[in-house]
Amino acid sequence: MRLTALLLLASFSGMLRAPASAATRPHYGGTLRIALHAAPTTLDPADPALGDSVAAENISRLVFDTLTVLDDHGVPKPALTSSWSAEPGNQRWRFMPRNDVKFQDGSSLTPEAAASSLRAANPEWKVFSTGGAVIIETASAAPYLPAELALTRNGIAKREGKLMGTGPFAIAEWDLGKKLTLTAREDYWGGRPFLDSIVIELGKSFREQMISLDLGRVDVIEVAAEQALRGVAEGRRVRSSPPQELIAVVFAQDPRSEEEAHMRQALSSSIDRAAINAVLFQARGEPAAGLLPNWMTGYEFLFAKDFNLQEARQVRAQNSIGLTWTLGYDRNDAAARLLAERIALSASDAGLELRVANSKTPDARLVRVPVTSLDGEVALRKLAALLGLPQPIFNGNSPEELYAAEAAPLKSGRVIPLLHVRASYALSDAVKNWAEERDGSWRLEDVWVEAGKP
Repeated sequence: MRLTALLLLASFSGMLRAPASAATRPHYGGTLRIALHAAPTTLDPADPALGDSVAAENISRLVFDTLTVLDDHGVPKPALTSSWSAEPGNQRWRFMPRNDVKFQDGSSLTPEAAASSLRAANPEWKVFSTGGAVIIETASAAPYLPAELALTRNGIAKREGKLMGTGPFAIAEWDLGKKLTLTAREDYWGGRPFLDSIVIELGKSFREQMISLDLGRVDVIEVAAEQALRGVAEGRRVRSSPPQELIAVVFAQDPRSEEEAHMRQALSSSIDRAAINAVLFQARGEPAAGLLPNWMTGYEFLFAKDFNLQEARQVRAQNSIGLTWTLGYDRNDAAARLLAERIALSASDAGLELRVANSKTPDARLVRVPVTSLDGEVALRKLAALLGLPQPIFNGNSPEELYAAEAAPLKSGRVIPLLHVRASYALSDAVKNWAEERDGSWRLEDVWVEAGKP
């Protein structure tokens, strides 16, 4: 009797659980609607006009696969390539493309197609195909090459007539800089995405995006870092990446004298990064001492220099040279304007002269650039290029080598890191299984829209 009762209870409990399980079960179909601030005028991953924003890179990854991808620890894994090897010296690499991959038009990915795409993105490399493999030869040792091939700009594209890729979604409609419609690919080598399509509205301000979300017109929007905490307080579904966008002051050239180098150190000491993060960015970032975030390297704290206004004033008093800097910023970024004014005020408190100026050639500029790779060496090389700094020199691939390469531009006074900021998004209740990689990249092929909702 007791056994029968237990079986009936178990059966009844399973019936109670069934609806909940069905409600969360992934299903195919539906359209995901996204609004973004970025308004790219090209979708070609090799075109510099695509830009280096997180949004532009995420759009590109929906259409264009890369030969390799990086896991959460920055280790290269196979994607369009099944294997790779390097000859002694790491200047000549051999990559074997998968044989089950097709472009949007149904044509197969061949070694020559992959080589042609990589040549367009990297004219400084010698890239060709032979014996079913893609060969890449570089001018100097490139032990980081498998990780570099995971960068968005190395997405494999077919450029004969209509631009197309091998990614999970195909370009269905492209209204230059305004709207992009993508459709799921049934023949995607990684398996069909759950969604039928994705519609991305471009060039929308943060305010326009929020209104569209509230009116049910879109499912995913960007949230400015300084508004993310407010969004959570208002009950919105806000998802954020680890701190991965660097905000920094970058000087146009090295200090012209030892005295100016000391003055730049004083400027750095005068800036209260913790207060800026708490007040201007609502604690959605972390004070930055290095170019790479600490969660990536584990050593950023070694560069840390606490806010010390008294020390900044003492350094200024010991260097009597007359010096006035101009600081430029992106006029389309309201947060950048407030930050620039805050930095100028901090400089004034320390006895330094720094004027916020709308000049085409300021002495320094306030910049925001994403950390685009989970591999430290590749990320540092890309940051240097975006910031206009000399390329770092590596003699090996140890943490000590990475630390030394990152320390060089910091010691030179060319760059003053301020914050690493999270990328944040607000989602409608219809969006299920949203996930991001540690570098802020989306995985929309695993997302679905709840049944019965747009």
